[in-house]
Amino acid sequence: MSLPILTRRRTLGTGQYSMEVSALGFGVMGMNYNRGPHPDRAELIALLHQAAERGVTLFDTAQVYGPLINEELAGEGLYPYRDRVSVTTKFGHRIVDGKYFEGELDSSPANIRRVAEESLQRLRVDAIDLFYQHRLDPAVPIEDVAGTVRDLIREGKVKRFGLCEVGAQTIRRAHAVQPVTAVQSEYHLMWREQEKEVFPVLQELGIGFVPYSPLNRGFLGGGITEYTRFDSGNDNRNTLPRFTPEAIRANLAIVEVLNAFGRTRGMTSAQVALAWMMAKQPWIVPIPGTTKLAHLDENIRTADLTLTPAEVQELESNVSRVRIVGDRYPASQQRQVEGG
Repeated sequence: MSLPILTRRRTLGTGQYSMEVSALGFGVMGMNYNRGPHPDRAELIALLHQAAERGVTLFDTAQVYGPLINEELAGEGLYPYRDRVSVTTKFGHRIVDGKYFEGELDSSPANIRRVAEESLQRLRVDAIDLFYQHRLDPAVPIEDVAGTVRDLIREGKVKRFGLCEVGAQTIRRAHAVQPVTAVQSEYHLMWREQEKEVFPVLQELGIGFVPYSPLNRGFLGGGITEYTRFDSGNDNRNTLPRFTPEAIRANLAIVEVLNAFGRTRGMTSAQVALAWMMAKQPWIVPIPGTTKLAHLDENIRTADLTLTPAEVQELESNVSRVRIVGDRYPASQQRQVEGG
């Protein structure tokens, strides 16, 4: 079988701040943060090279991942491809001298500027392709956040503005100050809340959508069971209500639905989950992450798989019969997610 090459493209945003990217992106976070044991740095960099060689042009990271070490990995690994790929990153958490103050937010204009300067250095780029506010900061009006990023764009340090995990009104208010290229939120067959209020606004304003954890942190790939351990010290799934043994046992029914659907179509459960998402809207660009070349190839092949509207409806109908057990975040983190 020949190596898969990702040739399909999608566009996030419209007008002056639009961004053409590969139909599937790559979430760098889990390579060395929050997803358990991982290969050594040389192997991770080699995998980033493979992703770029196979046609992936959208790579996502954030200051808080590590903190700092994930941006450094992306910067080193993607430096040889800096003219061919776009690296997006995020601001908005309180991080001082490399120490993350969990739960504390800081989207003050001064901090946004400081993060931009430091991220430019770690990412080894001249301008940040897309700069997201990572979480809404109730202490700072969103107009001030958008205005600060607008100024950074005018100064040539940032190219585009994005938001994460926000509601419809916040999107409208931010977009009125500085056009938003993309909104990033969790979204997958076990979490579809954005379809209700966020998607109509994105459609109306011409804003792209970048779903993180499109496979629900690996769960929809089928490799996790109630006996899977998340105790490496570098895996946040041991804090998430949906990853208790009891929740996993109950929710595996969804994986069975995906397997049954994919079996007659030559698709893995992960490919079904990604193909469903890409069939929903042409302005959706998922960013699955992995540390394994086989999974990278599996994900890339999804771009050539198309579900019909009837197939999407059939899949959603079958999934809807499964009752999801467990919240997606513990209460402390849930409070930082607007409307969700």
